Amino acid sequence: MAKTFLYNNHIKLGAKMVNFAGWDMPVQYTSIIEEHNNVRNNAGLFDVSHMGEIFVFGLDSLNFLQNLVPQNLEKLIDNKAIYCQFTNENGGIVDDLLIYKLQENDYLLIVNASRLEADYNWLINHKNNYSVNIENKSDIYSMVALQGPKSAQILDEVGLPLNLQPKTLFITKTKLINEDVFVSRTGYTGEDGFEIIIRNEKVSELWETILEKGKPYNIMPIGLGARDTLRLEAAMSLYGNELNETTSPVEANLTWSLDKDKKQNYIGKDVILNQLKNGTKRKLIAFKMLDRAIARHEYDIYFNNENIGKVTSGSIAPFLGQNIGLGYINTNKNLKINDTIQIKIRDKMYNALITGKNFITKHNKGN
Repeated sequence: MAKTFLYNNHIKLGAKMVNFAGWDMPVQYTSIIEEHNNVRNNAGLFDVSHMGEIFVFGLDSLNFLQNLVPQNLEKLIDNKAIYCQFTNENGGIVDDLLIYKLQENDYLLIVNASRLEADYNWLINHKNNYSVNIENKSDIYSMVALQGPKSAQILDEVGLPLNLQPKTLFITKTKLINEDVFVSRTGYTGEDGFEIIIRNEKVSELWETILEKGKPYNIMPIGLGARDTLRLEAAMSLYGNELNETTSPVEANLTWSLDKDKKQNYIGKDVILNQLKNGTKRKLIAFKMLDRAIARHEYDIYFNNENIGKVTSGSIAPFLGQNIGLGYINTNKNLKINDTIQIKIRDKMYNALITGKNFITKHNKGN
């Protein structure tokens, strides 16, 4: 099992460690509920060094990437990020990722830990005759995420003044602790926050500095357990749960991330445009439990005693004080928001209500 360069920091803090995508990662330090609510109310620091960093640059880099994603990357200005997916020939999602345009013909891709090898191979296998360089630098960089309503104040204390901090979905190259870093205003919690990319050798010092400077703001280290409940409470999809190679962005309610007027061809375009026009056989929904029960991954979803789908993610939502979930259901029932469905849990049916996609109001204050 791989260890991040913060492994000893986690052990010193008494973290409970678990295997995640082949990495030995902290699942919690105190309790998931306490950590979750501290991110909503104050700030939290996450080790996300398992994420991948792939640099794509060269004369044809724009056209090369345009061939791989439904988003129109021509719209990107320097230092701007865009959320998108690598799609396959069937419209399925190879991975979902952030692409940053650092400057002309120079891009940074942030990919999921579990898909790093698949993504790198996907890029290499589609390089063809493009004049492009593809460099996986995940082994030399670590990443930490500072999230929560007080994160901007803490980053100011660490050394990046408020007026120099990037806006939402922007990245800046700067110095922290006398080290070159990338700082982006992005995250996976629904809160304002930052992700900081730094050389492996300096990440421990950065981690300790942020926790020390953040003490007056009640910062806490946060494990993967709260990271999952935070993203679910913000109705953000997780690869391997809501997203996979047989699920399209249209089915996954990611139509907002598809450029319907993109002229350039891309892998899976015909399938995706057909789904946008004619609909899909299933769709992702969000729901909250009406009965006292917790829906879990792979539980069956019913309507009028008919199995119509499966739960992909389910948990307590600590900040909301509710039990919530995401799942796929068949579209032939024409179910909509405020309709009641049932979740089958240990051979018993429990009522749930289909809700809007956002369980909480997302706070992106860096606009």
